[in-house]
Amino acid sequence: MKWKKLGLVYDKGKYNSVPMAHFISENVLRIFFTSRDMNNQSLPFFVEYNIEKNKILKEQSISIPLGRLGTFDENGVMPTECIQKNNKIYLYYIGWNVGKTVPFRNAIGLAISKDNGVHFEKYSEGPILDRSVHDKSFVASCCVYKEQFFYRMYYQSCDKWESRDNKLRHSYNIKYAESKDGINWQRNGKVAINFRYKNEYAISVPRVLRDDNIYKMWYSYRASNRTETYRIGYAESENAIKWTRKDEEVGIDVSKTGWDSEMICYPYVFDHKGERYMLYNGNDYGKTGFGIAILEQD
Repeated sequence: MKWKKLGLVYDKGKYNSVPMAHFISENVLRIFFTSRDMNNQSLPFFVEYNIEKNKILKEQSISIPLGRLGTFDENGVMPTECIQKNNKIYLYYIGWNVGKTVPFRNAIGLAISKDNGVHFEKYSEGPILDRSVHDKSFVASCCVYKEQFFYRMYYQSCDKWESRDNKLRHSYNIKYAESKDGINWQRNGKVAINFRYKNEYAISVPRVLRDDNIYKMWYSYRASNRTETYRIGYAESENAIKWTRKDEEVGIDVSKTGWDSEMICYPYVFDHKGERYMLYNGNDYGKTGFGIAILEQD
């Protein structure tokens, strides 16, 4: 596996993090992402991108308001996954609020669009997935994969915060849940992608596709003894539950110079006209924007 980088897609505003998308016409993607306002609160946006012409056609904010005082998304609404269900778009998002003993707390919310992803309404004021007996501190970025009769979710699960060198550091991996309707989720603490390297402490933003009988997942990971900045990892599974990490096969890394020379993270992988593409963020978690790469044919 080897990816060829095609360059930046979008780099305007203050951060453009966690890009993910769906096609609204044959060659046009609506790419959702998160930016930040003057108060450092996370807000959702989209651009419409013609993949054949490599051109941004439209830019627009998304009308999903921050939550009321004390709710889970009071300080941020961050799109993390979208799926089409019947004639609606389900947009799963990370809601967050400021913490006191720790910097923040996350949960997963849902907003639904009836006009192909232009306008959304929140499913509820509360999250559809929150911390629990299986997820002790918070849950965050997710991937939702539709099977014939049910949905799979792979989600970021934080089990603890630690004090390291007078700084607080979270520890999270990827866990697994199932649902019949995409709203009510059953989980038992099953870990999908666990730590592999010494001092690894962060695995996030999973993305899953299936090729024949093999499920494939891309994600971000970092470890303090390797690099404090994210890299993109890769894993495979025959049953979508038990995964084998194959990070060495991912075929993409930081560039020698430029917008993604220090970090690559938050991949979104999709297929179009027989080709496989990846949207991803570069340095500083998306401060330099997001770009696109294409998988080279063997």
